[in-house]
Amino acid sequence: MAGMRVISGLAKGRRLQMVPGDTTRPVPDRVKEALFNILGQDVVEARFLDLFAGSGAVGIEALSRGAARAVFLDRAPAAVRTIRANLQTTGMLPAAEVVQTDAFSWLKRNAAQQFDYVYVAPPQYQDLWSAALSALDQAPGILAPDAWVIAQMHPKELRPLDLARLRLEDQRKYGSTLLAFYTAEEAIPAADPLER
Repeated sequence: MAGMRVISGLAKGRRLQMVPGDTTRPVPDRVKEALFNILGQDVVEARFLDLFAGSGAVGIEALSRGAARAVFLDRAPAAVRTIRANLQTTGMLPAAEVVQTDAFSWLKRNAAQQFDYVYVAPPQYQDLWSAALSALDQAPGILAPDAWVIAQMHPKELRPLDLARLRLEDQRKYGSTLLAFYTAEEAIPAADPLER
């Protein structure tokens, strides 16, 4: 695969390292470009969470286009080293937090941090994308009002999920990559206990 690059914004044209080995699957530049064309100017000043971040290419693209902050999670040491190197190369380190951790345990511990966008791109064919969506659905504090969750998967992986707050709004297919866009609905307020 050809090298990855930052497509637009402050770090436009900067080359990004890929994670050594074959444990991660880089997002193709054309998919990344299509994603950010859809998100548009809403990325500016947004808070971005890159789950299963790999090389960090998606979160770095968000920062390059004006996102206020991005948190990158990956449990693989090689991925974390690659993310940090790519953040240094692009000059985006000051607005970033890189955490070597399991995404699911992090979500349980950090339910008070709010994000406008969550990008979910786990290894394929392990049903991790649906587990991540369920975890996000059950950790409502993570998602800001009107937040979007974008799941990247092979088109064959998409299936209906039983979710309380997240709703599938759109899906876009780019060859062997599918992006599924979920919106976070407002939590339904609990009934006033004083009402009879």
